[in-house]
Amino acid sequence: MPVFLKLAQIRFPIGAIASIAHRVSGVLLFIALPVVAVLLDTSLRDEAGFASVRDLISSPLAVVAAGVLVWALVHHVLAGIRHLLMDVGIGGELERARASARLVLIAAPALAVFLLFWGLS
Repeated sequence: MPVFLKLAQIRFPIGAIASIAHRVSGVLLFIALPVVAVLLDTSLRDEAGFASVRDLISSPLAVVAAGVLVWALVHHVLAGIRHLLMDVGIGGELERARASARLVLIAAPALAVFLLFWGLS
C-alpha cells in the first residue's frame, strides 16, 4: 500500500535545520566562488572593468544576491565552528546542541544584515 507523505507536516528538529542550512550555505558559496572570482578579475583589469562591476553590483538584485552570499558565509562559518566544537565533545548534550543551533540560526542572519548594511554605508 503506498504511503503519501504530507511534507508540510514534517517537523525537523532545530539541529537538523541548522545542519541542512549549513549544507545549503556551503553549496551556495561553492557555486558563487567562480562568479566572484570573475567579478574580482574584471574589476582589477582596468578602470572600465571596475566601473562595469561597480554598476553591476549596485543593482537591487545584486544587493539581494550579496545579502544571500553574506548570510551563507556567516552561517557556514558559525555552523562549522558549532560542528567542530561538537566533534571535540563541547556542546554535544541535547539541550546545549539545541541552544547552539538556535544561536547559529538567529546570529547568522543578524550578522549578515549588519555586515551588509555596514558594507553599504
